[in-house]
Amino acid sequence: MQLLDIFHVPQPEIRIPQPYVIAEAGVNHGGSMDIARRLIDEAAEGGAQAIKFQTYKAETLASRDSPAYWDTSKEPTKSQYELFKRHDSFWKNEFEALKKHCDAAGIAFLSTPFDVESAHFLNDLMDVFKISSSDITNKPFINILCDFGKPILLSTGAAHLHEIAEAVSWIEAKGNKLGLLHCVLNYPTADENAALGMIPALKQHFPQHVIGYSDHTLPGEMQILETAVLLGARVLEKHFTHDKTLPGNDHYHAMDKHDLRHFHTRLARTLASVGELRITALPGEEPARRHARRSLVTARDIPAGQLISPADLTWKRPAHGISPRCYNAVLGLRARRDLPTDTVLQWTDLDAAPRTEGE
Repeated sequence: MQLLDIFHVPQPEIRIPQPYVIAEAGVNHGGSMDIARRLIDEAAEGGAQAIKFQTYKAETLASRDSPAYWDTSKEPTKSQYELFKRHDSFWKNEFEALKKHCDAAGIAFLSTPFDVESAHFLNDLMDVFKISSSDITNKPFINILCDFGKPILLSTGAAHLHEIAEAVSWIEAKGNKLGLLHCVLNYPTADENAALGMIPALKQHFPQHVIGYSDHTLPGEMQILETAVLLGARVLEKHFTHDKTLPGNDHYHAMDKHDLRHFHTRLARTLASVGELRITALPGEEPARRHARRSLVTARDIPAGQLISPADLTWKRPAHGISPRCYNAVLGLRARRDLPTDTVLQWTDLDAAPRTEGE
């Protein structure tokens, strides 16, 4: 699946489609190009279709008085500015090099811009713009990103419905294709707080747009992502690292390549069990249809020429004869031959009953 394919909103699907998986590397490279390249290679190896970084400068993103909103027992930095300052060394040249490495690795390159300058140079490197949940109310910035004329992926973390609808209206007014990613802004998010019911709710409120999920739960068995797909998420984004034991930042709630492989294995098995989204008898059920259903059967001896009455009929397995669904059609027909008790009736056993005077 290509990146731009995710913005196609299909007609009702015959099967639950495979999701488009974005490995959110963010700034887990820690300022090392070698680690950033390793993240790209391992994301591709794990089966992600895209890898996404984050592009910012602390000075344009956060004031010096910007308190933490994450779990400080996992990431002890208590100032957003201080944390962002530690991870803002990559800029135009680095991201151009990472784009080339992505092309060689066969994985799509993405990076979320957090300012106008980075948006301009990232525009030359990406087919799609990602907008962070934190910018869902940032109308001027959203308008600037829309003016590049590319599809938008917008995360909806910590937003009320009216705020999402307002942001959607700004993007729709510009005519950009749009995908909405349900998201919970807790780092990490407890499984019981994942609020995955918002995925079908977003589909209900915004059926014209693609719906996905940006996840901050701990990887575990990856069942949260699996459930998100079953509920309708066509795009999945989850933080990605090469080493989950590393302290701080986004390593502690990120998946690695092994988690990603495990997810794909689980999902393939689950989707196989779901099958097609339509109601029909399966080929494997044909023996049951033939042998476990019933036929009309004679309840007593019926001489040739006698009209069939309710007292003449019962219904038994197997379904090798006339179906009980034809019960009313059989009543009033004549026995073509003598029919002993317990005969599984066939249409060749019966004749239409000609009407005569007195009948």
